[in-house]
Amino acid sequence: MSIDSKTSKAMARLIKNVTVHTLWIYVLAILARGATYPYQVKKKIKEMFHFNPPTVTLYTVMYRLEKEGLIRKAENGSYEITEDGKAALKKASDTLRNLSETLDHI
Repeated sequence: MSIDSKTSKAMARLIKNVTVHTLWIYVLAILARGATYPYQVKKKIKEMFHFNPPTVTLYTVMYRLEKEGLIRKAENGSYEITEDGKAALKKASDTLRNLSETLDHI
């Protein structure tokens, strides 16, 4: 998702809100594919979702997700999604899908 000079301010806000402000969804989606390290999470978000999250923000989000019990740190230092994290990701996906379907029918 990119913002260029032709992007309206409203669209730029939307892009920021569905990327940086909901970074937790992307982190859980990456970890749902398998345990990995934070620097790899950042790389995979850029590859799969086409935006580059700020490093400090990513680490903050991962810290909060761990604190909430949605991810956990493995013995080797990688992170993995928990069952609660999988449930949160499913709920987020359902919410976004429902929104998209509603908007498509307007």
